[in-house]
Amino acid sequence: MRVLSYLLLALLAPAAAGADNVQVANVRIWAAPDSTRVVFDVSSPVQHSVELLSDPFRVVVDIEEAKLAASLSQPTLDDKFLQRVRTGPRDGGLRVVLDLKKYARMKSFLLQPNQQYGDRLVVDLYGDEADPARGETLLAQEAPAKRDVVIAIDAGHGGEDPGARGPNGTYEKHVVLELARRLADLANREPGMSAVLVRDGDYYLSLRKRMDLARRQRADLFVSIHADAFKDSRVRGASVYVLSQRGASSEHARWLAEQENASDLIGGVSLDDKDDMLAAVLLDLSQTASLEASLDVADRVLRGFKKVGAVHRGRVESAAFAVLKSPDIPSILVESAYISNPDEERKLRSSEYQQRMATAILEGVRGYFRISPPEDTQMAAARRHVIAHGDTLSGIAQSYGISVERLRSINRLDGDTIRTGQILSIPAAGDG
Repeated sequence: MRVLSYLLLALLAPAAAGADNVQVANVRIWAAPDSTRVVFDVSSPVQHSVELLSDPFRVVVDIEEAKLAASLSQPTLDDKFLQRVRTGPRDGGLRVVLDLKKYARMKSFLLQPNQQYGDRLVVDLYGDEADPARGETLLAQEAPAKRDVVIAIDAGHGGEDPGARGPNGTYEKHVVLELARRLADLANREPGMSAVLVRDGDYYLSLRKRMDLARRQRADLFVSIHADAFKDSRVRGASVYVLSQRGASSEHARWLAEQENASDLIGGVSLDDKDDMLAAVLLDLSQTASLEASLDVADRVLRGFKKVGAVHRGRVESAAFAVLKSPDIPSILVESAYISNPDEERKLRSSEYQQRMATAILEGVRGYFRISPPEDTQMAAARRHVIAHGDTLSGIAQSYGISVERLRSINRLDGDTIRTGQILSIPAAGDG
């Protein structure tokens, strides 16, 4: 019996050890012009080490008691630093080798779960003028650098899918790309914010590809830009939409979603075989922070549109737009005007109108992220407000979603007196 017990323990031990392994559920790669970030989505916090080796240059990441539970992502050809990713077992854990195109500095750190992601191990690669012979090892204790809030700006249609066509021959795909570029330019000038153009040329992208590109860029918000069209050329005004899984908010919203979703059919990709798969993985957005954030941003953008000109409806609408079906990224769809209306077609071709619309969108986006910045961003780390003429303490507190008492406390104010040019520190929204 004693021998049998030992045999049973020996057989059960590997299974028990395997059950404790950390699961690396996904590996995401984000290439920026001056850096590359590799993110490991892990089932729980991990012990790890990283080491830079030369001849050839490579970064070795050892993750203790872990195994890969998903297919491996590979870098794009235009990645400045990363050439290939490969994995293998290592002393009961997982070894990941990042083959480099050239010498790179590196740092690694752990990120705790937030509203969008679970536990993550992050490895950043970046360049400087350091001596490539020395190499270095950085451990998990190193504090992460604060990043920009990333806005993915999606110009609708493109390539063989021109979108709607105005009565004077204006194509939707051209005017929305120009508007997207203007919005990206404004966002890139905003401190703590950067923009990613999902489409930056006249080429076709499937709706799923647009979402995937935004996710690969670690976008905090997805803004899809279109120019509305309808059978009645008298219909006019801008609109803002969010995703609805429970039917459209109006018959017109339903019709519009069908037109936009049909763009995948033009590109030779049917949506029919994807709805069930999406439904299987899509969270009920009406119950999540993702939709709440989408509604908040959409409402702020719509308020800005009301200052620019006519809006089609006075409220945010909802419909089952396929391009908005990203469960982890707050998403809005903007219909900038009715290209089917001759007057609004002329507006859409006007640089002045496009700039005003881009400014209105940015103001809505900025207003949202001032109140709810992601925790690992510069906007969360150092929020400041420079007092302008007409500002009041109560108005500032309301704008940032905090209490007047907390605003007084963190800035050591005895009363409500403030002066133009004074700089106030703004605590995070959940901090009072």
